[in-house]
Amino acid sequence: MPHQKPLILLASARKDSDTRQLLDKVFQDTPHTLLDLLDYPIGPYRYENDYGPQDAFARVVEQMLRHPVIVFATPVYWYAMSGLLKTFFDRLTDLVTVQKSLGRKLAGKTVFLLAVGADPELPDGFEVPFKLTAKYLHMTYGSCLYASTEEIETAIYHLGEHREFLRELTEALKEVS
Repeated sequence: MPHQKPLILLASARKDSDTRQLLDKVFQDTPHTLLDLLDYPIGPYRYENDYGPQDAFARVVEQMLRHPVIVFATPVYWYAMSGLLKTFFDRLTDLVTVQKSLGRKLAGKTVFLLAVGADPELPDGFEVPFKLTAKYLHMTYGSCLYASTEEIETAIYHLGEHREFLRELTEALKEVS
C-alpha cells in the first residue's frame, strides 16, 4: 500500500548531525517517514552481486517503492554527497542490471534533495548526480534545499526557502493522490 507522505533517506555519519537538525526543523509539521541509512548496513556495489544476508539495500528499496516522493538528505563531504549515500547510489546499479523489474518500479516517483555544508552555497555540480540518476530511472527531480552549518548553528533558517521546498514537495504528493 503506497504512503502519501515523503520518504526521507538520511545519509549522515552522525545520528545528531546538522543535516538531521535541518530535517527536524523543515519537516516538523509535515508527516514523513525517515530512514537513517546508519541503521541499514549496505555493502558497496559488487559485480558478483553477492552481498550476504545482513545487507539491507533491498529493504530500503522496498520502502522507496511505497512512497511517491523520496528526499535524499546528506551533508556535503568534500564537495559531494556523503560516502554513505554514495554507496547507496552505487548500489542502484543492481536495479538496472540484475533487479531490473524492481528498478522500473521507481519510474514516476519524485526526488528531492536536502543538503547541509560548510560553505555559504552548495558547491557547483552537487545536484548533478541526483538529477541524472532521477532522469535515468525515469523519476522527476523536484528541487534542493541547502543550508550552511553556520545557519544551523545560529538557527538562522531561510524560512521562505523552506516553505517553497515543502510547497513543491506537497504538490508532488498531490499529483499522485
